[in-house]
Amino acid sequence: MARPQSGPPLIAPAAAFAALTVAGIALAARTPRPDAPAAEVLGYLHEHAGSVRLSAFLLFGASVPLAIWAAAAYRRLRALGITAPGSAIALAGGVLAAGFAAISALITWTASRLGDAPDLAAALRDLAFITGGPGFTAFLGLLLAGVAVPMALLRIRRPFALAGLGLALVGELSTLAVLTLDLAVLLPVARFGGILWLLTVSLLLPASRPRTNGVPE
Repeated sequence: MARPQSGPPLIAPAAAFAALTVAGIALAARTPRPDAPAAEVLGYLHEHAGSVRLSAFLLFGASVPLAIWAAAAYRRLRALGITAPGSAIALAGGVLAAGFAAISALITWTASRLGDAPDLAAALRDLAFITGGPGFTAFLGLLLAGVAVPMALLRIRRPFALAGLGLALVGELSTLAVLTLDLAVLLPVARFGGILWLLTVSLLLPASRPRTNGVPE
């Protein structure tokens, strides 16, 4: 039987996702907090409409390579002989994370085109935060865990795999920001830690298992 195809290199979509995400978030660095007054949100949108739209465009674009990475990682894990649910969890988490990121970006773009409607601006701000913040990191955590667990089982850079599980846990805990914004500090840890982990695992995850009886180390 032909050996399973491992799929394309992972580093290309990982690098594109990282670059677009960092650029998009940098442009939105001064966005008012979710608990800011509605008038402040509307004022910011009016004053920085151009940068908000560009940020939304970049973050929307970042969702595409993330989905590609999830699909490629799924194929890579299957080629390594992973038949447990981990690979499917990684695929589902990656696709859903990409979907939430895209929805958040589109909501942000819509908010940048508002007229004089502070209450609507605040509502759209909340939707963009909940989808691009806790919604995104929850499923990013699934993606990380879905890749990290098979790596640990195959003894592929086990300490690094355990670090991925730790970041996945942070991603799930960051959803508590829905209950209190005091825990919103976990969101950037999960997001940027996850980006660094995906970039690194793109270089470490082998394309195939050795033909010998050993396993990758």
